[in-house]
Amino acid sequence: MKKVGSTFNLNRYKVFMFLDRVEAGQKLAEKLLKYKDMGPIVLAIPRGGVVVASEVASALSCRLDLVIPRKIGAPNNPELAVGALAKEGAVILNEELTKSLNISPDYLREEIEKQVVEIKRRRKEYLGDRSSIDLRGKTVILVDDGLATGYTSLAAIKAVREDKPEKIVLAVPVAPREAIERLKNEVDELICLETPELFFAVGQFYYDFSQTTDEQVAEILTRHHQNKEEET
Repeated sequence: MKKVGSTFNLNRYKVFMFLDRVEAGQKLAEKLLKYKDMGPIVLAIPRGGVVVASEVASALSCRLDLVIPRKIGAPNNPELAVGALAKEGAVILNEELTKSLNISPDYLREEIEKQVVEIKRRRKEYLGDRSSIDLRGKTVILVDDGLATGYTSLAAIKAVREDKPEKIVLAVPVAPREAIERLKNEVDELICLETPELFFAVGQFYYDFSQTTDEQVAEILTRHHQNKEEET
């Protein structure tokens, strides 16, 4: 008898809480209006997080910038994250996993250097020659389209904290409770609209979770920059 294998069907578990990232950003912005008069800086995690953050920055009439975390993949299995970073020096490693896989310090050093180069390349592609916004003494609102494990967000938080803001707020539309528990003590405030029990992937909760392109990211950031320039 021919053995028939079963295929996991994520569609069975989809519960649409948001039409798309634009709607998610608008709903998230409602919870962040209390910061409008504090002159916050919104930092987006690309790529999808930029669409959400754009709505937040527009509602709060504030500036929009990026923090770009990158995964550190395991040898011969780049999809398996053994760590993450958002800039040189802001590295988070899963020490238990790196030890169990016997990953050498040389490999980690090379991967970190490679990802630092990629972060710089992406920032150049998205922002051109515009310099980073000074975060010192500011209220920073870090925005993504959702959390899964929260590992890359942890690297982003570490990178932001090195720039000495007065306050860090992490704001996302949806996340599993485990990720919330992991990150809530890493920031001054964590705002999450939905924490569903059955969580497989962020896209599970969006009707439209189309991939955000590099071109869209660059266009959104250019538009916000031009709008703020016109205001001044």
